[in-house]
Amino acid sequence: MALSTSAETPIPVGEVSRLIGGWIDRLGAVWVEGQITQLSRRPGAGVVFLTLRDPSHDISLSVTCYRQVFDRVADVIGEGARVVVHAKPEWYAPRGQLSLRAAEIRPVGMGELLARLEQLKKSLTAEGLFAADRKKPLPFLPQLIGLVCGRASAAERDVLENARHRWPAVRFEVRNVPVQGVHAVPKVIEAVRELDALPEVDVIIVARGGGSVEDLLPFSDEQLVRAVSAARTPVVSAIGHEPDTPLLDLVADLRASTPTDAAKKVVPDVGEELTRVRQLRERAYRAVSGFVEREERGLAAALHRPCIQRPHRMVEEREEQITGLLERGRRCLGHLLDRADSELTHTLARVVALSPKATLERGYAVLQKADGTAVRSPEEVSADDALRARVAEGEFRVRVEGAPAPAATS
Repeated sequence: MALSTSAETPIPVGEVSRLIGGWIDRLGAVWVEGQITQLSRRPGAGVVFLTLRDPSHDISLSVTCYRQVFDRVADVIGEGARVVVHAKPEWYAPRGQLSLRAAEIRPVGMGELLARLEQLKKSLTAEGLFAADRKKPLPFLPQLIGLVCGRASAAERDVLENARHRWPAVRFEVRNVPVQGVHAVPKVIEAVRELDALPEVDVIIVARGGGSVEDLLPFSDEQLVRAVSAARTPVVSAIGHEPDTPLLDLVADLRASTPTDAAKKVVPDVGEELTRVRQLRERAYRAVSGFVEREERGLAAALHRPCIQRPHRMVEEREEQITGLLERGRRCLGHLLDRADSELTHTLARVVALSPKATLERGYAVLQKADGTAVRSPEEVSADDALRARVAEGEFRVRVEGAPAPAATS
């Protein structure tokens, strides 16, 4: 309800508390799930006090109930138990405290927990959080490994000892957190995010020893699964033993069956790597030696070839062939030239014999008109026509006198 107040007209604390209580009283009852972190049941007291905590968040609420309500489940629940409470919010005005008044308390059974985990698993699978293409590869030799585990736990000892035994120079950035109970989930999430923010951390291992299904429940929490999925650094899950499969195993980039197995998968064995390096060096030496030997044999065989031992032999053999070919070419060309010369002489003689000049040299002359045409018949000229007479040694002009006589006929 909105109030009209100011620094000059404030309302008393009691009025504020009363108004809040009135608003809360109008809220209906709700079913609430959580984990009991504190339980106070005083002898003779008619009211039992509980603290109900959300394992995924650092949030708690006080719960009160009548003794007879709690006595119905007193034999099956205690601190650390997961319960479902049907309660109505209440406001305690004198202290300004919010609490829940429980009318019914039900323990969450193992079957119900497993069913919820299976439902959560299907939901996260549908989102693609467990897809193989989201998995990040682990570095071959991490320089700094982040380790999230319980303080002075067997899991921490197994990871550190096995990793350093395999690669003595490996370094760790350890974050000790609760690995079960109500504080486990937020502390593990905080540690993972803190290590993920360090750029020098190459891989993160979340390790815990074996335990009951209830002990491993924090590692199936949705908030933790999403935090690991969002991490940029590869995360290795090493929770419990081989049969234990919390949801963290599915979202992690690599699942190790035990903390010892995680150390073996994250850190290479220095002895094995030295052996592999020695084998590779030997293999490379054999390959290079074999190559050099093959090339030496090939070079020796090439050097023993006659063309290499007497390189001028081929030139000498080809010289004789070239000399023969040159002589043959000269003979052929000489024959061709002689034949051509003979044919040219005969052709020249025929040309000379048939040449008009030869006829002129025998005393004949060619009469030509002014336009240069030869006179072949007396009818082609008339009296007083000027003609040109061409003889072997030159030409001169003549004139026709009288009418030309007709050509004689036989």
